[in-house]
Amino acid sequence: MRAPGRVTIGDVARHAGVSVATVSKVVNDRYGVSPATVARVQQVVAELGYESSLVARSLRGTPTRVIGILVAEFEPFSTEILKGASEAALGTGYELLAFSGALSRADSVGWEHRSLARLAGTLVDGAILVTPTVVDPRQTIPVVAIDPHTGPAGPPTIDSDNLAGGRTATEHLLGLGHRRIGLLAGRPDLESSHLRERGYREALDAAGIAFDPDLVRVGSYRAEQASSPARELLTLPERPTAIFAANDLSALRTIEVARELGLRVPEDLSVIGFDDIPEAAAATPPLTTVAQPLHRMGAEALRLVLDLLEGREREPHLRLPTSLVTRASTAPPAV
Repeated sequence: MRAPGRVTIGDVARHAGVSVATVSKVVNDRYGVSPATVARVQQVVAELGYESSLVARSLRGTPTRVIGILVAEFEPFSTEILKGASEAALGTGYELLAFSGALSRADSVGWEHRSLARLAGTLVDGAILVTPTVVDPRQTIPVVAIDPHTGPAGPPTIDSDNLAGGRTATEHLLGLGHRRIGLLAGRPDLESSHLRERGYREALDAAGIAFDPDLVRVGSYRAEQASSPARELLTLPERPTAIFAANDLSALRTIEVARELGLRVPEDLSVIGFDDIPEAAAATPPLTTVAQPLHRMGAEALRLVLDLLEGREREPHLRLPTSLVTRASTAPPAV
């Protein structure tokens, strides 16, 4: 009985044998309709696949029961966050709308403002921002930021313990016997990058090894931007025997560059990453990494948005622990 093209409220009314006003009351859960009529209208709605316009519902002051998840781009990190949020949304009565907000890489700063301007108050009741460049506390809807560039401040945030994770990665390499450890750092404008580098330095200092700036290059968290700095590290006169890359994408590219230079991983070079995206386990060799609980980060962000919408009080800033995942890309240095 599905109507051709887009199903309208008029189609539902005609098939159910009631007025448009009656259909509107049913789909918006308003009183004044008999149970038998409600059941008949709901059956027709299901059979026709009718969905009321989110914008129209918002303009009437009716919640859309949609949470927006806004990302600069769809890449492995944000995709895993989305999976966690999606799993947590099951059974809540809310749906998710994933939206890529960056118009271009050169125009990425401030993407969250543009995105929220398009969605807030019309399509979504609340929003999750994944690694936003800035977070404006003066939003018209509840907003939760995951791993914001400037760290936890202002609006509610979810992140992981980047400082401890940086220490863990470096301590793992030190424990294997490496003493000349390179760092392929993340983006200099992100708090997570600074914390991971600080963890690297703290671990070296605790082991009695002086920090050597010659062993540090910026990889910017992007695979294509990691090639050149990785090559610089691996062609030093005294190259590092191990590299801590500040995210998995940079680590995986480092392994590729090492292979191009004739270096074997882990026999000639150990490599450790950060994030534990699915590509890490599938790599050759499988990548040792520091895991962020990405699914849980997405799930906790979704729950926090719902708490804000429903007026439940809770701690606004949540920091989750990281953990070491040992695979085949790290080993003791060659003698």
